[in-house]
Amino acid sequence: MGGMSRKHNPWATFGLMGVVLALPLLGDVPVRAAAKAPADSGAKVVREQRISRYMRDITVRTPNLNGTVKIRILLPKKWKKNARRTWPVLYAFHGGQDDYTSWTRNTDIEKWSRKYDAIVVMPEGGNGSYTDWYNYGRGGRPRWETFHTSDVVQLVERNYRGGRKRAAIGVSAGGMGSVGYAARHRGLFRHVASLSGILHLTAPGMPALAMVTNAANKQDPTAIYGLPGIDAANWRAHDPYVLAPRLRGTGIFFSAGTTGRPGPGDPDVGPVDVGLFGERTVGQTNREFRGRLDDLGIPYTANLYGDGRHNWPAWRRISKRLWPKLMSRIDARRL
Repeated sequence: MGGMSRKHNPWATFGLMGVVLALPLLGDVPVRAAAKAPADSGAKVVREQRISRYMRDITVRTPNLNGTVKIRILLPKKWKKNARRTWPVLYAFHGGQDDYTSWTRNTDIEKWSRKYDAIVVMPEGGNGSYTDWYNYGRGGRPRWETFHTSDVVQLVERNYRGGRKRAAIGVSAGGMGSVGYAARHRGLFRHVASLSGILHLTAPGMPALAMVTNAANKQDPTAIYGLPGIDAANWRAHDPYVLAPRLRGTGIFFSAGTTGRPGPGDPDVGPVDVGLFGERTVGQTNREFRGRLDDLGIPYTANLYGDGRHNWPAWRRISKRLWPKLMSRIDARRL
């Protein structure tokens, strides 16, 4: 799924001549330093690759991360680099143990995006847990949150005509990231959507689960948020449940499975499966987050759907249904 559908395949329409004419437009294109405007931090686009007519991968060097990272961008049909207008932007965040290609590999996001006059941005998130790492109180790199909420936003707006009508959607760690970013950077997003994201990070047992998960990713689990208990304030500063009052005025959607049983399209796995257990645990944090929003009187839309594993079949169905709502919230016209 993802990628170019047969209906929109230009090679089938234009034949060999189309292939010959399009070849110079595809592939890696080194970017001159003067060609792209940098972010305030000095982050800059150093390479651009045209994957298809509307899809581009850009390579960014930023002082907030080690080395370079990539961002995948889907541009709307009428996009022009020298246009006087700007376009609304949807930021799509991936989950842990994945990368910036996740959404195009696992969904028809390219097909969905072509129906609306908006830009879609899918930045690399590594396994950085969508935060500036605590690093035992020293701070410093990696600063994933600063990269996403400052560098990426500024590079898109200064070089690709991105506007300030923004929404965000994320799966798993990216879901928690999208909600957390909206709370810690009020006004950044008009609407946020979390699909199977942890929404009560400091609930009993959750810090331990997060640390075990990050250790399995070959990371120092105490460097990200610190030690539970000792660094409790930093854990709370990244907990959507705790930050919920700061979401007032932002559109909120969240979904998760709650039963620990397989759902439609899930693989045939045994009952003791980390994807089933994990989703049930995540679902409980979503229930607690829902109760918190109810107590605060903050409106939301929730879909706690029962059966479903922590994987793409449910996320694909939900994001497809949710797409028109997200586009509406950023005033993206249907084409």
